[in-house]
Amino acid sequence: MDNKPTKANLLIEALPYIKEFHHKKIMIKYGGHAMIDEEAMNSTARDTVLLKYVGIEPIVVHGGGPEITRSMNKMGKEPRFIKGLRVTDEETMEIVTMVLVGKISTDIVSKIGFHGGKASGISGKDSQLIVASKKAPHKIKDDETGEEHVVDLGLVGQIDSLNTELLQMFTENDYIPVISPIGIDDNGNTLNLNADTVAGEIAAEIDSEKLIILTDVPGVLKDPKDPKSLIKQIKIDEVDDLIRDGIISSGMIPKIETCVKAIEEGVESAHIIDGRIEHSLLLEIFTTKGIGTMITK
Repeated sequence: MDNKPTKANLLIEALPYIKEFHHKKIMIKYGGHAMIDEEAMNSTARDTVLLKYVGIEPIVVHGGGPEITRSMNKMGKEPRFIKGLRVTDEETMEIVTMVLVGKISTDIVSKIGFHGGKASGISGKDSQLIVASKKAPHKIKDDETGEEHVVDLGLVGQIDSLNTELLQMFTENDYIPVISPIGIDDNGNTLNLNADTVAGEIAAEIDSEKLIILTDVPGVLKDPKDPKSLIKQIKIDEVDDLIRDGIISSGMIPKIETCVKAIEEGVESAHIIDGRIEHSLLLEIFTTKGIGTMITK
């Protein structure tokens, strides 16, 4: 007898999860290959539509860092980063808006539509979805002299408030909101926001069941050089030890901190998964094993 899993087996395995998450909101942060690879973006968009058709309410936040950097380079403008945050002057902010709202958001919306879903691209400026304020200047230490310097990040923001009624209007009418991570301040200025942070804070505000962050790595690895050393589950009280031991490091730290904050504010679980794997969203949500790292209380 053939013991290979059949399509029917996979559907049966998915059934309890479909029941559990029916009418629940799931926040998905598109990043990594799910943003820059045509095939991966198509797969992710198709999976997002499938979630909608089985009764789940997906909400999408997208990044766009590599695409913004490429556009800046084409325009002869050199990107600068401080502690992972892009220094954003007025010209850079125009490029950020052009890439996020004018290109990436419309690409995602069109792909969702192609696969039979209804989506609407919105930015944090629309109906004051994200009201933000300018981040305070950063202190950085000169590696050679040891002296500290204060550096202004420019038009980089932090979230002050969210208008979740706007998102509710979309989800109640069977639309998938696709959110570009820019905000607006009290004076009408546009501010550049971290996409992971936007996804985490909105997820908490709308009582999302899950926060799923798509990346270009399998998840949190015990050994960064060994993809098979994936840590399948992390409790939030284990995170500090993992950071201290160097297991969670560099660019993974802000992602994990976003997940922890979202869980502390009410999100049931957060997941960091590999967007390069076809159907990674479905494998993480609807199978017992999953494919990435799940962070829980």
